[in-house]
Amino acid sequence: MAGDPEPRVFVDRHDAGAALGEVLGPGVGIRPLLLALPRGGVPVAWEVARRVGGRLDIWLVRKIGAPGRPELAVGAVAEGGFRIVDRALVDRLDIDDEDLDASVDRAVRQLAARRAAYHDRAPPALAGREVVVVDDGLATGATAHVAVRSVRAHDPARIVVAAPTGSREAIDLLSGEADDVVCVTSPEPFGAVGAWYDDFSPTTDDEVLRLLASTPSLLARREDLQRPPRPEAGPTGPDHG
Repeated sequence: MAGDPEPRVFVDRHDAGAALGEVLGPGVGIRPLLLALPRGGVPVAWEVARRVGGRLDIWLVRKIGAPGRPELAVGAVAEGGFRIVDRALVDRLDIDDEDLDASVDRAVRQLAARRAAYHDRAPPALAGREVVVVDDGLATGATAHVAVRSVRAHDPARIVVAAPTGSREAIDLLSGEADDVVCVTSPEPFGAVGAWYDDFSPTTDDEVLRLLASTPSLLARREDLQRPPRPEAGPTGPDHG
C-alpha cells in the first residue's frame, strides 16, 4: 500500500482523484484499465486517468445494506451475479435470513436499474489487462471486495484497488484479494468516507455519463489540468463501501 497514513481531508472527489493519481502513477504500467465504481468512484477515476493514462470504464457494484440501516454494508453484489455477504457482521447484527434475502434482492434490482441508467453499457473485456478498481473511499471494503472477486473471474493480469482514503480494516481485507491496495491516506479512527471530504455531494447519473463521454486519453501534467464543469446537484446519493 502506498500513501500517507496521516489524516487528510479532500476538497471534493476531483481533488481526491488528483491526489490519488499522483500516488498511484508510479505503481501501474502503461495504460491500465481503470474501473470506477459508480457513482462516487467515477469523478475520482476520471482525475486518475488524466494522470496515469489508460482507459476509463465502470464496474457495477451495489452494496447490500443492513435492514433498517441501509448506509451500513453487510455485503455487495456485482456484475455477473457475484455477491459477498459478511456473515460475521450479519450474525453480530442479528439479521435473520428473510430480512437478509430482502436486502440482497433490493441490491440486485438496484444494480439492474443502474445498468439501464447507463444505457445498458456492456462490461469491458478484462482478460490479460492490468485493472485498477477505483472508489471514492473504503470504509468496510465490502463493495470493492466483491468488485475484485468478480473482476478476478475474468482473468486479468493484475488487480489494484485504489481509493483516496480507506480504513485499515478495509485495506487489510482487500490486500488478501487484490495484488495491491493504494490509498492516499488511511486515518484511524476512520468513521464514514464522507468525513474525509469537505464536499461529499452526491454524484449523479448524468455526471457519470458526462465524465465517461469525456474520458481523457493522454497523460497530462498536473499543473496543466483544469477541472470539468461542476454538475448540478441531483437527488441521488453516494455509493461507497
